[in-house]
Amino acid sequence: MAEYSKRMGFIVSLLLLIAIPVQGQDTLSVSDAVQIALENNFSIRIAKNNAEIANNNNTIGNAGFLPNVNANGSFTRRVQNNVTNFSNDNIADINNSGVISSVYSYGIDASWTIFDGLTMFATSDRLDFQMDISEEQAQLQVEQVLADIISTYFQLVGQQQAYHVLQNTVEVSQERIRIAETKLDLGSGSEYDLLQARADLNADRAALIRSNTGLKQAKILLNQILASEVNLNFDVQDTIELAEPLTLDQLLEEALQQNKELSISRLNEQVANSEIREITGEWFPQISVNGGYGYTRNEASVGFTEFSENRGFNFGVTASVNLFSGFNKKRRRENAQVELKNEQLRIQELELNIQAQVKQVYEQYSDALNLIDLEEENLSITEQSLDIALERFRLGTINSVELREAQLTLLNAQNRLIAAQIEAKTTEVQLLRISGRLLRQAK
Repeated sequence: MAEYSKRMGFIVSLLLLIAIPVQGQDTLSVSDAVQIALENNFSIRIAKNNAEIANNNNTIGNAGFLPNVNANGSFTRRVQNNVTNFSNDNIADINNSGVISSVYSYGIDASWTIFDGLTMFATSDRLDFQMDISEEQAQLQVEQVLADIISTYFQLVGQQQAYHVLQNTVEVSQERIRIAETKLDLGSGSEYDLLQARADLNADRAALIRSNTGLKQAKILLNQILASEVNLNFDVQDTIELAEPLTLDQLLEEALQQNKELSISRLNEQVANSEIREITGEWFPQISVNGGYGYTRNEASVGFTEFSENRGFNFGVTASVNLFSGFNKKRRRENAQVELKNEQLRIQELELNIQAQVKQVYEQYSDALNLIDLEEENLSITEQSLDIALERFRLGTINSVELREAQLTLLNAQNRLIAAQIEAKTTEVQLLRISGRLLRQAK
């Protein structure tokens, strides 16, 4: 568990993705969210407990290296009536009432298996591997939760950006109404343009309300993953920040070496090997040494003796070997060997699946990066277009429909850029998780 605790200590300092400073009293950073999740998330806490159970099971006693020592003691008292009639007249009959007899005994027995075909060594190895598996499973659970937190967090950032975009859209629509009202007062505008401007403003306000609802729902989802009390009174950072560009060859190499699922599968292969060694040990003799100390005292109120007492040590060696078990050991070892082959096949299958998954997600990641460049350029163009359209609308060279079209074009460009940034961040996190880099220890 010490190694596991050390790994958990590095998670909070993941500079690659989560070292983002808090921007205000009510701003939740990614590092804040990760720290809360590590303390509260139920899946992580359960995984930690399972790792602790496996660590507790990994002892030399559980592997069979230590002796068994038992202490026992007893006290028995009898009250009896004894009637005995003899056929020989020369022997007097016996008729005793309320005869009391007592027996005291105590002792210590120890048994120690000193050879079992090396089964205990194989069992110890299996317990080591199972402890490693539970720790890897805990790390895998942490990875999955972290990936969910980071992805959900930046989706929330995107929702917040989209909300601000709609706020700007509402401001532009309000400016449009002001221009339409001025034109109408000066006699150069029309009532229709003003009504259309007000209708479009109401549509923008309705969209802003729906966006605010989506923003609150995203905050609830993030709180759920964090296993935190539902608190909607917080903001997130303003931008979606990406790490340094990832390279496919490096991701593939790291995934085959560091992927947690693959590590667990390889450990399961070692467990299967250990189980074969455990079964093989059953063909060898089992040799045990035993010893103990015992004391017994018998007391009787009548009879030839008032009491008798025995005490002393005992020791010996026991050897046994199973000569025939209905071919069950052979059957079990053959099944264990087949299971070993299955684990090896699972490793091969998982390696292919991981490589395919990395390539698929990397294509999405690359496309998202290209889209970001394209949409940033397109956003600059549409912002200039809207500025020109507003000025022309003031001068009366374009109508309200053309201005609205420029306004919606900018809105769509902003939303497409946000969507591309979210896609890039989500796929980036997936690639880092699959490659095992998300929890890699600092060197």
